[in-house]
Amino acid sequence: MYEGPVHDPRFPGLRRRGFLAAAGGVAGLGALALAGCTGATGGAAEGGGKPRRGGKLRAAFAGGGASETLDPHLANLFADVARAKALFDKLADFGADLAAEPRLAASWEPNAALDRWTVRLRKATFHNGKPVTARDVLYSFRRIADPKKAFRAKASLEPLDLKASRAADEHTVEFALKRPTAEFPNILAAFGAYIVPDGATDFDTKPVGSGPFRFVSFTPGRSAVFRRNDDYWDGAPYLDQLEFLVANEESARLNSLLGGQVEYAHELTPTTARAHEGRGQIEIVRLRNSAMQAFAMKTDRPPFDDKRVREAFFLLTDRKELVDGALSGAGEIGNDLFGKGYEYYADGLPQREQDLDRARHLLKKAGADGLRVTLDTSAVAAGFTESAAIFRDQAAKAGVRVKVAMGSKDSYWQDTLDSGTLCCYRSGAMPIESHFSQRLLSGSTTNATKWHHKDFDALYQQAQSTRNKEDRAAVYARMQRRLYTEGGFLVWGFADWILGTARTVRGVAHRAPANTLDWARFDKVWLA
Repeated sequence: MYEGPVHDPRFPGLRRRGFLAAAGGVAGLGALALAGCTGATGGAAEGGGKPRRGGKLRAAFAGGGASETLDPHLANLFADVARAKALFDKLADFGADLAAEPRLAASWEPNAALDRWTVRLRKATFHNGKPVTARDVLYSFRRIADPKKAFRAKASLEPLDLKASRAADEHTVEFALKRPTAEFPNILAAFGAYIVPDGATDFDTKPVGSGPFRFVSFTPGRSAVFRRNDDYWDGAPYLDQLEFLVANEESARLNSLLGGQVEYAHELTPTTARAHEGRGQIEIVRLRNSAMQAFAMKTDRPPFDDKRVREAFFLLTDRKELVDGALSGAGEIGNDLFGKGYEYYADGLPQREQDLDRARHLLKKAGADGLRVTLDTSAVAAGFTESAAIFRDQAAKAGVRVKVAMGSKDSYWQDTLDSGTLCCYRSGAMPIESHFSQRLLSGSTTNATKWHHKDFDALYQQAQSTRNKEDRAAVYARMQRRLYTEGGFLVWGFADWILGTARTVRGVAHRAPANTLDWARFDKVWLA
């Protein structure tokens, strides 16, 4: 692929790679329940005096190339989600503590059996002036659940019986569930569960949402321009316009920020943060413990269909060396489980340490002496290529030869979802039960480890049907013990999520992990 510059006179810092390759993950601002939202306070970028209206903010994200879409139900990359949340709303979203907070839903209430929930909508309108109604909600969820489609939120919406659900009136939805579901609000806040107008199918030429910004233009793989929605239910944004620019190379995002071509650069490296923090030219924002860093082992194929090999790989790993080397220390070590510090996290399990002798023993028992394996990686995300090289050297100490294969940033996430046996992986924040439903159930559409176990699925359903929180936590703990012992995610760390902004940018939340409501919440940002 040609790697020379794109000759766009507006953005001399953005080069071809910046416009055409892909980045992973997905994506929120802490709301006050049942009321409007205000940005979190504290920190230079967040403060800056009284908000002022006006101006255009340009934000650089890694993107998905020419295949990008504004269909919010297909949102998968961080750029997709940032654009989706500017144009659309969900019924609920996750606060900084990963608890569901009301958005388009004004309230939700269960029956005694937890198998029917009544959701009342707040007064909100779409960009075409039509009110957001129960019909729109049901259409949106039924579209996501279409068995012929692979929309991201489909697995999260699985507990809903959408055929039996109904609109009680224009602003009330009665959701029927297939089974009692104690954590129903997490379904409403599911990633990708955006509300679109009844019958909407065309999202790339003139999308209509209820979000804080209205559509102006969209060029896949390059730019999306939005303008302020003065009628937004949560208060009109401060900015006049918002433009998302695709820049896959971290250097392109940084150079564009330093050169004044953009005011916001998503996902900078720890090295960049150290070089520029406190120097006065740009502001560095660190969202702590925001991104899980892992290697994903495909459990349905050799060599990782043998749980002894998976355990051996857990024991090959020096997690501190990976955090120090691949993340430059900007994070903390993991313990092969998602969600460190979140509700229901199994923090009572022993911290796993490197044990090369035990790893050799397990590999020998599995008939995998002298094992050779390919580790897929890419420069698609910070720390990926570095962690692959470090792990290759760690594995070699136990006689395992790891070949590092560089993948295309344009297609890395799709390529590694089904292909290969071992790959670099990461995830933004989400509730632990959402991680289960989206990535670890037999029907999950983003099941990168191919973890397919009916008994595990049954445990998840049992937890969802358990009213008592302590009893529910016990089931989640059992599921995590299983993953800790024989799962496919080798979770070696949790990285700080690092953003860069121009010094004129105010209102960026500092305590909002990626994938929560306050992350990329541009309607609460202003230019000083």
